[in-house]
Amino acid sequence: MASKRIADEPAYVLHRYDWSETSLILEVFTRHHGRVALVAKGAKRPTSSFRPVLLPLQPLSLAFGGDGDIRTLKSAEWVGGHVMPTGEALLSGYYLNELLMRLTARDDPHSALFDVYAAAVRLLASGDPDALQWALRGFELLLLREMGLLPALNLQTLTLKPLSPTESYALLPEAGLQWVSDVRQALRGDQWLALHAALASPSPLATLLRECADLLVQLQRPLRLLLNYHCGVGALRTRQMMLDLQNL
Repeated sequence: MASKRIADEPAYVLHRYDWSETSLILEVFTRHHGRVALVAKGAKRPTSSFRPVLLPLQPLSLAFGGDGDIRTLKSAEWVGGHVMPTGEALLSGYYLNELLMRLTARDDPHSALFDVYAAAVRLLASGDPDALQWALRGFELLLLREMGLLPALNLQTLTLKPLSPTESYALLPEAGLQWVSDVRQALRGDQWLALHAALASPSPLATLLRECADLLVQLQRPLRLLLNYHCGVGALRTRQMMLDLQNL
């Protein structure tokens, strides 16, 4: 049976590691085929056309073929549109990549999530420090929702009771959205309802950034705990690296 060839596929490189003295294995996130493993033969040779192209956080157009778990990269072109993020934005981009590596399965398409990721990477490349935090929190929310790991934000998870706009509710890894008396790590009901409405909009990331930017900042700790819980780790490697650099 002839192997299936995919051409002109929008993609980003999530991770790469050595396969031989001259070749690489790539984990790429594609728009129509989800996360795919590819072998880039000869990519480490100085004369390889792949060498300057296969960079993280850069929009690419790929062609690949094969029927196995690891397919063969045929061509790769840089699409352009923004420069490589630097500094904290670069580490933040690696953090997004780690989340996708941990929470998505291979060959499971998520075209809407791909568009959210592409928009978040553009925000990271903009150099705006405020946009960096907004992009991270918005992506985390939408990734959790896409993976079916985010509870409905308009109801108490365990009781299914509607939220009271003036009461406080916390997002807990094992219990979902729950009423709490301690407001330090909680949001009011009307704030959760605003986030719920933004997530349901046709352009959820843009709506979150436009209407819920202040709320996104408040979600840093609860979203981190929820992600660590579902990833099965105490701290993601890239998040710990960012904290270590900040301490230095």
